[in-house]
Amino acid sequence: MASLTSISQSHTLLKKPNFIPSIPHNLSSSFTPRDFLFSKTQSFQLPQMASRSYVVSASTTETPRKRYPGEAKGFVEEMRFVAMKLHTKEQAKEGEKEVKQPEEHSVRKWEPSIDGYLKFLVDSKLVYDTLESIIDKAAFPIYAEFRNTGLERSEKLAKDLQWFEEQGYAIPKPSSPGITYAEYLKEISDKDPQAFICHFYNTYFAHSAGGRMIGKKVAQQILNNRELEFYKWDGDLSQLLQNVRDKLNKVAESWTRDEKNHCLEETEKSFKHSGEILRLILS
Repeated sequence: MASLTSISQSHTLLKKPNFIPSIPHNLSSSFTPRDFLFSKTQSFQLPQMASRSYVVSASTTETPRKRYPGEAKGFVEEMRFVAMKLHTKEQAKEGEKEVKQPEEHSVRKWEPSIDGYLKFLVDSKLVYDTLESIIDKAAFPIYAEFRNTGLERSEKLAKDLQWFEEQGYAIPKPSSPGITYAEYLKEISDKDPQAFICHFYNTYFAHSAGGRMIGKKVAQQILNNRELEFYKWDGDLSQLLQNVRDKLNKVAESWTRDEKNHCLEETEKSFKHSGEILRLILS
């Protein structure tokens, strides 16, 4: 830091009015006193006003805002962090929720049935139909960013249900959990984009992770290890997911902190609705 001219030296400057103090080379023309931090009250003279002394009071350094968990890596990481906390310890090592419902146990302990699984697939298709229709219509411009991501599941589920029908199984109508969730998605999508994006993220990303584990376990127990189309993606799944992460992070850059928090707060509702549909497998 440049040395400060003391008050006593000002007398020398007054006696030599033509004296021009040298300015340290490391100070640019844009320098202002607020560019420095002072640990205590200090006085100094501005070079062009040598006859006066100016006192600059110490200013308290503003405390940096505490970051939200995952914030440094982008908003998707914030969403992931909140979602993982809502898992049980049996479901994920980061989980904090106590086991209260059958579907919250480890999938290894599940005892699925064909009838229950068909209910799950039918209600899941209704939810994905709704999500993909909302994205296609794009009531808010940001929704259009998530068209044709490669994560879409509606057509895949349609093929699976057709296969079951060909095997002689009766395909049920959508039940209350799926209908209720689909109606809720429609409602918030028209007026609350942050809430909708939370459900979009949790639905697609949960299926690509825990959903695949469930599909594999169910296939082993009741489908003779048949892998359904629901659990297949065209292209590299990890890259498809990364592309959507990038889009989500980009969209969230324009949100205020309050809007981001509102999105995160919707996670619990997303888990509630998806859990009710998941429970159908065990019915």
